[in-house]
Amino acid sequence: MTTLTLSPSLPCSPSKKHLPLRFIAHASTQLSPASLKQQLSHQKTGVIVIGAGLAGLATATRLNSQNIPFLLLEASDAVGGRVRTDVVDGFLLDRGFQIFITAYPEAQRLLDYQALDLRKFYSGARIYFDGRFHTVADPLCHFFDSVKSLTNPIGSVIDKLLIALTRIQVLSKSDDEIMRADEVPTIDLLKKIGFSDSIVERFFQPFFGGIFFDKELGTTSRLFDFIFKCLALGNNTLPAKGIGAIPNQLASKLPADSILLNTRVVSVGLDKDQNTPMPFVRLENGDILQSELGVIVAVDEPHVNELLAEINSIEPVQSKKPARSTVCLYFSADRDDIPVRDPVLFLNGSGKGIVNNMFFATNVAPSYGPPGKALVSVTLIGLFDDRSDHDLVDEVISELSGWFGGSMVGSWKHLRTYRIRYAQPNQCPPTDLMKNPQIGSGLYLCGDHLTSATFDGALASGRKAAEALLRDRAFIKV
Repeated sequence: MTTLTLSPSLPCSPSKKHLPLRFIAHASTQLSPASLKQQLSHQKTGVIVIGAGLAGLATATRLNSQNIPFLLLEASDAVGGRVRTDVVDGFLLDRGFQIFITAYPEAQRLLDYQALDLRKFYSGARIYFDGRFHTVADPLCHFFDSVKSLTNPIGSVIDKLLIALTRIQVLSKSDDEIMRADEVPTIDLLKKIGFSDSIVERFFQPFFGGIFFDKELGTTSRLFDFIFKCLALGNNTLPAKGIGAIPNQLASKLPADSILLNTRVVSVGLDKDQNTPMPFVRLENGDILQSELGVIVAVDEPHVNELLAEINSIEPVQSKKPARSTVCLYFSADRDDIPVRDPVLFLNGSGKGIVNNMFFATNVAPSYGPPGKALVSVTLIGLFDDRSDHDLVDEVISELSGWFGGSMVGSWKHLRTYRIRYAQPNQCPPTDLMKNPQIGSGLYLCGDHLTSATFDGALASGRKAAEALLRDRAFIKV
């Protein structure tokens, strides 16, 4: 067993560049309190960030901007956390249904959109109801389509006017006002605004249900307003190289020796023998890492309590609400064997079946598939533990055959099924989307479970955790 201590020179001021991280291994044969005390007496410095998802990467980016030495530990073989893309038979398969909204304010500050080569969806949706498809369109982007849709059965003319009024209302509020506003479940907000049952059931439930992975729309109205505002200001997109290009871009701007992959942290403890107790990190292989400035935990909510279990002074932070789950199925097809070429999202407004939404990813970004091939992405809400992968494939094929015809859908080939138990934190009221990231001496949390369950929430949470640490250590002013 070894103890690893980070030993670069600590910058005297934010303008001084830090040296590359250097690791010193100290042999040890046991983890008795006396031995642990001796191990933790070695020189230590920098910040340890646990988890290289979006929140952890944003934390590291903010620390790096101040030239603060850090080490980013990731248990898996790549950065991204839940935001990953796999390559299967030449297709880019995002791990679950994920769309990037360009108006996310934190993302605008942090990401290079041009380098991501973002490809736009149609600003609206095509809804399957009563045996046929009906279009709902953004009038600012597709005016004539929206005019033609005024009299379709996806809500009344009044419903569509209410959408415009809701848009104006959310645009008049700052993000901070939205996150601190009084809250109700989204379904109650829609009813209070005056939307009819038809547009709630045929549009809002499949559309926002697919964003929140919550078909009942119990999610807080704060999150609904924030997403609605971002949709009004920006576009739904996919990066040409897959959703995983977002964390990859963040990681590429960090020092090459600052990220350790395949490095699993099993616990975080406190060295109480110092005047100010400081956290240390124990790895799966038994190694111990000590940091002088602090530890930032940037893992998914279900794993937070596991890591912090031995620190009795910290109350459990895990939510008692069940996490949001989803299943995403991918199919390949010949480009001639799909019904449309438009980059449009299809919604199930029928109230029947298991499919919530689907789209042809290669219509949005042709780079998602090999030449001449189409990639079909289908999303279900929930885990469907009572069905095997094979049964789910059969059920989805049967259902979509009713949408597009059996001869066409029957030719599609199943590529992969992703069952994602923890797709998002459950953010039903009551919520606190402005949580303090500091939970102990030198110990901080970040992740979308502390803010909004969005890409932007994860990025903002990472920055805020880093800034809390920097303020505590007097590297930046309050």
